[in-house]
Amino acid sequence: MFSKVLIANRGEIACRIIASCQRLGIATVAVYSAADANARHVRLADEAVHIGPAAAAQSYLRGEAIIAAALACGAQAIHPGYGFLSENAGFARACAEAGITFIGPPAAAIEAMGSKSAAKALMGAAGVPLTPGYHGDNQDLAFLQQQAEAIGFPVLIKASAGGGGKGMRRVDDAADFAAALASCQREAANAFGDARVLVEKYVLSPRHIEIQVFADGHGNVVHLFERDCSVQRRHQKVLEEAPAPGMTPERRAAMGAAAVEAARAVGYVGAGTVEFIAAPDGAFYFMEMNTRLQVEHPVTELVTGLDLVEWQLRVAAGQPLPRTQEQLSISGHAIEARLYAEDADRGFLPSTGTIAHLRLPASSAHVRIDAGVEQGDVISPYYDPMIAKLIVWDVDRDAALRRMDAALAACQIAGVTTNTGFLRRLINTASFAQARLDTALIEREQPALDAASAAAPTLAWALAATCLHASQAAAAVASDSARWPSPWHSADSWRSHGPAQWPAVLADGQQTQRWLVDGGNGQWQLLGPEQQRHQLSGQVRADGQFSLQLDHRRLHGQALRLGDRLHLFCAHGHWSFQLPDPLAGQAGNAQGGDLKAPMPGRIVSLLATPGSQVSAGQALLVMEAMKMEHTVHAPSAGTVNGYRVSAEQQVAEGTLLVDFAAAAD
Repeated sequence: MFSKVLIANRGEIACRIIASCQRLGIATVAVYSAADANARHVRLADEAVHIGPAAAAQSYLRGEAIIAAALACGAQAIHPGYGFLSENAGFARACAEAGITFIGPPAAAIEAMGSKSAAKALMGAAGVPLTPGYHGDNQDLAFLQQQAEAIGFPVLIKASAGGGGKGMRRVDDAADFAAALASCQREAANAFGDARVLVEKYVLSPRHIEIQVFADGHGNVVHLFERDCSVQRRHQKVLEEAPAPGMTPERRAAMGAAAVEAARAVGYVGAGTVEFIAAPDGAFYFMEMNTRLQVEHPVTELVTGLDLVEWQLRVAAGQPLPRTQEQLSISGHAIEARLYAEDADRGFLPSTGTIAHLRLPASSAHVRIDAGVEQGDVISPYYDPMIAKLIVWDVDRDAALRRMDAALAACQIAGVTTNTGFLRRLINTASFAQARLDTALIEREQPALDAASAAAPTLAWALAATCLHASQAAAAVASDSARWPSPWHSADSWRSHGPAQWPAVLADGQQTQRWLVDGGNGQWQLLGPEQQRHQLSGQVRADGQFSLQLDHRRLHGQALRLGDRLHLFCAHGHWSFQLPDPLAGQAGNAQGGDLKAPMPGRIVSLLATPGSQVSAGQALLVMEAMKMEHTVHAPSAGTVNGYRVSAEQQVAEGTLLVDFAAAAD
């Protein structure tokens, strides 16, 4: 076994690998960019080496710098994690030439599966079922359009060298094909350095089921059963679970056998995932093989009781697989949710900034947290905005769902916008709860998801008003604690002519409410904006933790003030209220018709001619952020007076992009 391993990655996967290495007594070396100098994986590793500026192309994708770091610190092996260089055959070969073990498959296997087109041909020859489509090298627009029309719409354009939903678009109409192809090729070139794509028939109501495979250098290959990864948005996985609901023993055996044959066909060694599209009629088609560990590997670990990183280390060190196929079995059910810094109500735009507050549920036999950040860390625009993976296990799917709901309710994250509330609403939709899974589940359930994300309920407003009053009263008492006792320093709202009514002004989106709070010392009376009255009793501690009874309901949670926002966390949800400045003017936005950057990113292309008239919804500009493209559209019919940015420019959130004048009614 190795004595020292360098981890050529960052974030939660680097922290995950460090944990297994520490358990096995293996020293670890982290690498980091300028943006990650104080990152959690750097703090956890035994050593850390700086490898370049923030941009991934100048740091985490510099194979020569990573190999030099491994040689300098005496690491015997490099674990690439996933993403970055994990599926780079040239890097795997360079490691071998430098005398360093690459903890992954042979370069030849990476090359065979690195091109989706070549992989399809190889799998077809091995007898693995394939989705109808074009997987060749001709990348001419007219030719690919002709192939798409021959296949029949809808079709799916996919980056030949990619994954993770990047460089992938569903196209339903021939008129949209050229624009979708150009966008896919740009994303593919930016993310993978290879603009080639393939075109396939889009299987309606498909499920995305993948098989975890493992092979050693002694000719042994096994599968560790399946994961269902059907719940996706923009072709990126949102929820994953194992085993796949409704999977029959016969279908599991057939898909497992096909995955093992795929691994054998390329002389595979190490951990890999064979991904299939499963049709409603039971048919399944090979989609791709990921020659690395997957983001969702923890659900397999929880239902099999295995440490897949340990298996990777042992296989890379030349040891045989720890178990045979007959010794492997499934126990219980596991679900994984990816906690992202993104705004689900704004098209899942990434959110950047400092994580000012972070509380995640405690780890246990039923709950696992794979986190890449801690409170005070920064979500930057340079990398994937994942905060953590939340994984739960229980005896069956229903019990695991209840565990996941409780675990999501226990998450407290502030400082960046997150998808935590969206995930909780998602697992409680009828489709997911009843295991009616396919890749269109989120779109199908959108009305329910939108309804659930409406304005905060009266319960939340009342709690916020009370906690705000209690916290300000506590602050007043604390500021006077060093003075001599005086009734004038009391913050209990007493007045000689009757009880005071303290105003609490709160805003949620476009709605502002004014509440009146009377009382203190554990007893409050509230008057709402529609003259509704509520009584609260209980405690609000100085740190914001509260235990309050509202009318006849007992509620426990956390109130947190950050700047001009008040956050409330409890089992019913997370609400964020703005605290309007009463002295602020009411002047309107002089640039109300202008379009600003919804997030930090790079300008990819400008799509309209200055001075031209455009229709509502017309694409005006394309931005790239965190490896994904986002299009800025005209909010209404109007005129593009001019652009304030240029192609390839890096912009901050809120940067003025377009001078836009709306057409007169």
